[in-house]
Amino acid sequence: MWASAGCSSGAPRYSRKASGTARKRLAAERIAGPGSPRPDVEESVGFEQPGSPSGDAGDSVAKFRRDGYAVLRGFFVPAEVAEIGAAIDQIHAEGVAHGRSFRHGNLFYNVVPGPDGAPLVRMVQWPSYHQPLLERVRRDPRFVAMLDPLIGGDIKQIINQLHWKAPGGIGDFAWHQDSRFRKPDAHYRNLGTSYVQTGLAIDSHTPRSGCMRFLPRTHLAGDIDLDTASEVLGNAMADDVLLAAGLSAEDAIDLVLEPGDLALWNPYLVHGSGTNRADHQRRLYINGYVRAEDCDRGEWAFRDGQPVPLGPEPALVHYEELHTRGEPHYV
Repeated sequence: MWASAGCSSGAPRYSRKASGTARKRLAAERIAGPGSPRPDVEESVGFEQPGSPSGDAGDSVAKFRRDGYAVLRGFFVPAEVAEIGAAIDQIHAEGVAHGRSFRHGNLFYNVVPGPDGAPLVRMVQWPSYHQPLLERVRRDPRFVAMLDPLIGGDIKQIINQLHWKAPGGIGDFAWHQDSRFRKPDAHYRNLGTSYVQTGLAIDSHTPRSGCMRFLPRTHLAGDIDLDTASEVLGNAMADDVLLAAGLSAEDAIDLVLEPGDLALWNPYLVHGSGTNRADHQRRLYINGYVRAEDCDRGEWAFRDGQPVPLGPEPALVHYEELHTRGEPHYV
């Protein structure tokens, strides 16, 4: 457990685009049993299909490769989750105090008026620049032990986010693939096999509280032509978006998590989440990791399996104006 923290400022390769034929085949075969051979997908999509896992069917590495996601139960113990939750609440209070969206370099508070007009903090990007405990969590040795079989021990980080869903608040996420946000493409190579998104549950995630919903094995199709005309955050999951891409919401699973559980998913996995209708916040701490040699951006998290603290100067990640407008300002 950490001390309480205060506040201070040769792997298989994926195609970036699946053909329409491949998408139709994926839709037609989505009910196939886990691990079923898919040589037609290999031929059409252009990357090695993971196929049947070797060893224990419950192995998280095999499940991640096969289904596009996995869950590690009790990744952090309750006492640790309580401390992480307190740090997250501190960041949330700062967002409320700002009253509107605020940026300082990569650190960004996404704040909008809530249903009652009060500030609603929806997400914060890169709180680890600002909150010491969250900075330590993102490079906890348990992460590299879990990531090493997937992407090795030299790892950068391109996502460090907190997400909140207030009870009855605005917090839906439309159906999407995280791959749509990995821009520019040239800086994110071999995205399907070099990147792992993780989400640590701080509260219970259930259908009632707006848990994530995954479409297993959709990662095998690479980029899918989902509607990208609207924003993901703040828009509901629409079944017609899936139908237009040859997919069905009937195949979605609810990602039920308890505090301390860690979910990991592929950037090509189609997913979304609904409204929180429970009587408690639904908090999620997201950290996205990438094999260092396949990404030109991001902060180092681990070198040769050893944790790397954040340096004095932020690295370019997604905020393109980092070096021209990195000063604190409201958005």
